[in-house]
This record gives sequence, structure tokens and C-alpha cells, in this order.
Amino acid sequence: MRDWQSQAHVKHYCKYHVVFVPKYRRKSIYGTLRKEIGGILRELCRQQGVELIEGYAMRDHIHMLLMIPPKYSVANTIGFLKGKSAIRIFREYLQVKRNFTGRHFWARGYCVSTVGLDEQMIRAYIKNQEREEKRQE
Repeated sequence: MRDWQSQAHVKHYCKYHVVFVPKYRRKSIYGTLRKEIGGILRELCRQQGVELIEGYAMRDHIHMLLMIPPKYSVANTIGFLKGKSAIRIFREYLQVKRNFTGRHFWARGYCVSTVGLDEQMIRAYIKNQEREEKRQE
């Protein structure tokens, strides 16, 4: 049974598989920062009213399964997550205290796909992404 969400005048089941990468696809999210990014993104999703169902940080990209309420566009939600997480990463982990003009952590674009009947398959894909990548190498 699907977990439909409710708001004042709408019932929705809007799930999206989202992938985005750091600038120049650098391995900058590898190591301790990789563990902290999950907490940062989880907190930002909670602030925005977006449900982070599944997520995984690879060495050079992030996979997330998000339930975004229809009152927010996907583009605005991803822009919020990428922008605010970049500011927190620079402040807390890269010790940059000044203005963030010209400081970019994430690359410009992102990949998004709607999730319908394939939710379980996508959740398994996100969980097993690293193991599969190592197997292919």
C-alpha cells in the first residue's frame, strides 16, 4: 500500500529519484565529509517539509529518493538543498567564514526521475550503488 501524504486540500504521492555531483566531480565528499553530508541534507529536507526516504553519498555523487509536496517545485527544492548545504559545508567543514560569492561546492545541474511503481527497485538501487560500482571495476 502506498503512503499517500495529505495537505489542506490535496493528497499526493510525489516521489523523485535525484542525483547530483560536486563541482568538477571531485572526490571531495569522500571520507569524513561523506558521513556529514547525509545529516546536513536530512536536516535541510526536514526544514523544507520534504521527506528524505532513501539516500546514499558515493565518492563523487549523491543519490536521494525524495517525497516533495506539490506546493514545491523540484527545481526550487534541489536549488534549496544544494545552495544551503554548500554554505554549511564551507562554514562547518572547510572553515570558510567570509562571503560565499564565487564559492561553489555542487555542479550546476542534477538528474531527476519520477518514481512510480518502481519504488522498491529504485530504493534497492540506491542502497546497493557502491557495491555495484566496485563490482564493475
